[in-house]
Amino acid sequence: MKFLIPILAAAGLLALRHPRTAPSYLALGDSYTIGESVDSSLRYPVQAMRLLFPDARPSIIATTGWTTANLLDAISAIKPDTNYEAVSLLIGVNNQYQGRSQEEYSLQFETLLKAAIRLAGKRPNRVLVLSIPDYSVTPFARSRNTTLIAAEIDSFNAINNRIASACRVNYLDITAESRKALTDSSLIAGDGLHFSGKEYAIWARMMEPWLLTTLSQR
Repeated sequence: MKFLIPILAAAGLLALRHPRTAPSYLALGDSYTIGESVDSSLRYPVQAMRLLFPDARPSIIATTGWTTANLLDAISAIKPDTNYEAVSLLIGVNNQYQGRSQEEYSLQFETLLKAAIRLAGKRPNRVLVLSIPDYSVTPFARSRNTTLIAAEIDSFNAINNRIASACRVNYLDITAESRKALTDSSLIAGDGLHFSGKEYAIWARMMEPWLLTTLSQR
C-alpha cells in the first residue's frame, strides 16, 4: 500500500503544530530506530516528531542487533500501552545479516505488525512500516558481496511490503533513499555502517505526511 501525501487545511495544520497535549508515538525497530552512532536527538523518530511537535518525544523500543525475534521478546517483556496515537515499525536488517530465513522473517514480521496494530489501539491507519535500508552502500560492506546484500534486502522488503498491504497499514520506502549514500558519504555515520543524522532527517521528512495525517485525527 503506497502512502499518499494529503493536502490539509492551513487551520488544521496550525492546530496540530500547537496541540494542547503532546501526542503519543511509539517507534519499534533495531539500530536504525535507536540511531546507532548518532546523537539521540538525531534519531529519525525524534526528528520526525520534532517537525510537528518541538517539545514532544517518541517512545522507542529498539536495540542495535535486534532481529524480529528479539523485538517480539522485548514487546512481550515490556508490555507497552495499547493506545498509542501512532506506531512505526522498521525491522529485518539483522535477519538478513545473520542469514535468518525469509520464511521465519515472514511469520515473525506478521506477528510484529499485528502487535503494532494492537499497540495503536487496533487502528491500522495509525501504523507505518518503513522498508529496510540497504547497508550494502556503506564502507562496512565493501569487502562483502554487495550485490547479494542488496538483492536480499529487496527480498525481505518484498515480504514486509506484502504483509503491510494485507494488514492495510501505511508503507514507506526508504530503501531507495538509503542507496544514495553510495555516492554521498555525508549520509553515513562515523562507524561506517549505520546512517547519519542527515540521512535520518530525510527519513523524518518522508514520514511527516503520515504523522501529520494520523495525528490530525486526535
